[in-house]
Amino acid sequence: MLTDPLFYLCAIPAVLLYGIAKGGFGGNIAILSVPLMTLVMPPQQAAAILLPILCTMDLVALRTFRGRWSLPNLRIIVPAALVGTVLAWVGFRWMSEAHIQLMIGIIALVFTLNIWLRRGEPPTRGVSRWRGGFWGTIAGFTSFSIHAGGPPINVYLLPQKLDKTLLMGTIAVFFAVVNFAKIPFYIQLGLFDTSNLLTALVLLPLAPIGIRLGFWMLQRTNQELIYQLCYVFLFFTGCKLLYDGITNLLV
Repeated sequence: MLTDPLFYLCAIPAVLLYGIAKGGFGGNIAILSVPLMTLVMPPQQAAAILLPILCTMDLVALRTFRGRWSLPNLRIIVPAALVGTVLAWVGFRWMSEAHIQLMIGIIALVFTLNIWLRRGEPPTRGVSRWRGGFWGTIAGFTSFSIHAGGPPINVYLLPQKLDKTLLMGTIAVFFAVVNFAKIPFYIQLGLFDTSNLLTALVLLPLAPIGIRLGFWMLQRTNQELIYQLCYVFLFFTGCKLLYDGITNLLV
């Protein structure tokens, strides 16, 4: 088990941020968790420590949002994400973290800038098998290595203007399936060693605290503000990932 105090100084807020996002408040802040932990450890180890915690959070989130999700969307994006997960596993040894960061960063920035620079309200889009399949596959792929599937799936779901609880419930189910699907692949890649699993166990009690806090904040915030926060977090997340990707490529 990791005992470095500096690690926990980064890991505790990282887990709480993920829990708040799982609870439905500003979902894209979760993408900051792995970068925060990589200040003190390699990204693959950070992802391995977080995955068991995320799976526990997913179970709590499913109970919190039970029955409040968009089944037509899930029927499209979940199978697509599983395809993306398998593709990421196959390409794990060849696709660098920097390439994934650049890809997600560009997607997030282009999407949010397109929304903000348009005149008037962006058009509402409905359920789409083609768009859902594409963004679901991308989300499954980017979620595999650095748990960064939030921006791609938000690019697909946010334009639908779903009710805030329905939106967060759909995201909760989506990532529950994706995260549990990653477990056998992480085992095969040797990412679940004793140290990582014991460290995850120590951090585990923070999971329900973060989720309940996020759900409490969601219920006390109006829907328009939730969407605006999602766009803001998506933009700054894109900036952060773009910077990290370029920096890692130049190192």
